[in-house]
Amino acid sequence: MMPADAFPAPVVLWSKSEADRAGKPLLILLHGHGANEQDLFSLAELLPADFVVAAVRAPIATGPGFTWFPRTASIDYTLDAVMDASSYVLDWLDSVKANHPSVTLLGFSMGMAMATTMLRQRPADFAAVVGLSGFVVDAGPDTSFRDAQLDGTVPMFWGRDQQDPVITQDKIEFTMGWVRRHVKLTKVLYAGMWHGINQQEIGHVSEFLTHEVLNGRK
Repeated sequence: MMPADAFPAPVVLWSKSEADRAGKPLLILLHGHGANEQDLFSLAELLPADFVVAAVRAPIATGPGFTWFPRTASIDYTLDAVMDASSYVLDWLDSVKANHPSVTLLGFSMGMAMATTMLRQRPADFAAVVGLSGFVVDAGPDTSFRDAQLDGTVPMFWGRDQQDPVITQDKIEFTMGWVRRHVKLTKVLYAGMWHGINQQEIGHVSEFLTHEVLNGRK
């Protein structure tokens, strides 16, 4: 595992000033490979205003942007690298989560792999997860992924296009099996979206967040 100080200090873009964050549910945005914290931030104004949105930059520079871990087809890819990235965000989250009644994760592409990895490492910590055009990491028998503690009660939205040219079929098949066993799944397919996000999907995500997180709070 990589030491905590091997990564830079987290760069986080917030939708509200510090004075306006306390007591509001937190929604964390996790971008895809080669992007940055600004990539998904425009979604904040399209999602329920009750949330405080925090977009987190991945820690590893790659090309013009950043990545959470090496691509799975890369020789440098390891499960340890995935866990290091997850711990990077979880350590930051530990410094702010006391201000919020709930935490929800939204990840695009590799960011969905991050969001679901964070859930699998801390199964009781998140109100819901949104995965857009992404996948779940195959962790094999690794015991730091606490899948056995995910009993199908955490709500998860998974949106994708069946013609997505980026996420390979083996990843889709593993993800399909995993979500059916471990989360309370809302799955929607979109035609003509390819590897992206469209307005219809964001409308569905807003409805999901309102129903499962805002209206679901006890």
